[in-house]
Amino acid sequence: MIHEVDEGMRRLLGESGLEASGVEVVFDAPTRDWASRRNAPTVCVFLYDIREDTTRRGSGAGEVYDADGHVVARRTPPRWFDLTYLVTAWASRPQDEHRLLSQVLACLVATDTLPARLLTGTLAELGLTVGLDTAGAGLDAPAASDVWSALGGELKASLGVRVRAPLAGVSTAVAPPVTEGLVVRSATRGEDGEAVAGRRLRYPETGDAGADGFTGPRERPAAPARRRRRGDRQP
Repeated sequence: MIHEVDEGMRRLLGESGLEASGVEVVFDAPTRDWASRRNAPTVCVFLYDIREDTTRRGSGAGEVYDADGHVVARRTPPRWFDLTYLVTAWASRPQDEHRLLSQVLACLVATDTLPARLLTGTLAELGLTVGLDTAGAGLDAPAASDVWSALGGELKASLGVRVRAPLAGVSTAVAPPVTEGLVVRSATRGEDGEAVAGRRLRYPETGDAGADGFTGPRERPAAPARRRRRGDRQP
């Protein structure tokens, strides 16, 4: 799921025109060594915190259907996680970095979700909303100054971006669908006391059911002839 969120973020920023203008979007840790090797305008989207939103944890299991509408598996509810990114701009001059960061900010605040067309893998399969919160004051994550200290770099302008995304639950395969139908046999007797053959209930899809959903008794195959053994007497 994490790499799918990364791809959604990359596509969203790509639509803002960054890649078309020659700006590279990367997900590296902006360490001092990395910064010294940078030689082109870059927007760095660094994931530094992952936390589960336990208030949205569900229970039970849902059904998974195939293209024909048959239940093929049961899946536990998804679990939701907050992914927090530190977004920075890197260029040769501070003015250029601020221009890039402004372009990124305008792109991210224009939507509060990752558009469905940009989602891939399990995120697209689940069809759930992936929330996006940019530069929010209530981000429950380490402070930017602590992140820069841990990276060994100098503090610079950055955006805090939180993505709330679902992690698909565990799927368990179920037995294949019933195709033979339910067989109902009765042991009734007619007015003369003779036994009356039972009726078999069949699904309409089998093609042998009547208008009332029943069909006549099925003929049983004749028992195989008994083989004579040595020592048996002739009749």
